[in-house]
Amino acid sequence: MTRDAQQAIVALDSVLEKERQVLLKGDVDSIGDILNEKEALIDALTEMDRHDIQNVQGLKEKFARNQTLLDGALHGIRRTAARLAAIRQVRRSLETYDEKGQKRTIEGHVERKLERRA
Repeated sequence: MTRDAQQAIVALDSVLEKERQVLLKGDVDSIGDILNEKEALIDALTEMDRHDIQNVQGLKEKFARNQTLLDGALHGIRRTAARLAAIRQVRRSLETYDEKGQKRTIEGHVERKLERRA
């Protein structure tokens, strides 16, 4: 394995560890920067000779592990967005059923008032 290939693999391994830590902390704002680093390193590896890149099983496992973490983070974000949308909807109106089983909507009233106090 050439020195360049080894350096790229070590750098990618480091980026994958950093990505894991960021995902475990829930710091989704940093994911974009890490993605750019990962893409650059993967591009560098794909341009190298296949014989230079042999033992990357550890990287494959880390990619799979991080993908599972990313999927979990996305699932959590989607669930949070759905919950916030439901809360906003309840503020506007509440749907219930009457004693006859008919759907009934109770309109919400949000009063926004600014009060000055001395």
